[in-house]
Amino acid sequence: MQKIVSDPKIMMGKPVISGTCITVELIFEKLAAGETSEQILEAHPRLTDEGIKAALAFAAQALRYDVIYPTIEKAS
Repeated sequence: MQKIVSDPKIMMGKPVISGTCITVELIFEKLAAGETSEQILEAHPRLTDEGIKAALAFAAQALRYDVIYPTIEKAS
């Protein structure tokens, strides 16, 4: 299974899929924009389904920590 790595020499240390320069952030931006996993895989041939799953697991683990996430409320 591909894993997430962070190296200051690759993408300024952002978490990436091992063996690529594809950031976890990019995967989430594409998913949030409505792209499917298949579309992401087609656009990034070095990425695998395991890589996308690793990015999702990485984010889930990061969100488990006791951190307060500020939200922006829209004015009515």
